Amino acid sequence: MARGRRPQRPPHVPLRSATYTRVEGEWIVRSVPGSTASDRSYRCPGCDHAIPGTAPHVVAWPAGEYGSVEDRRHWHAGCWAARDRRGPGRRR
Repeated sequence: MARGRRPQRPPHVPLRSATYTRVEGEWIVRSVPGSTASDRSYRCPGCDHAIPGTAPHVVAWPAGEYGSVEDRRHWHAGCWAARDRRGPGRRR
């Protein structure tokens, strides 16, 4: 009987533009300044609005060993700060 292979975890991809990493409860959070020149935009899970890649924001992912690159979420700083006071995807 062949042994089953464990799925490979994607390698960690560092955030080149991150300036400050901290742990907030079950999350690792990095502040990203708006000075990066990126054409990519992200969707904030807090308000469901777009975040241009050049706008200051935070990136959060689970702090446990179960977190990976796919678990990263880009948030507006204000939405991240208010995440406990309102549910995901609610409009202001």
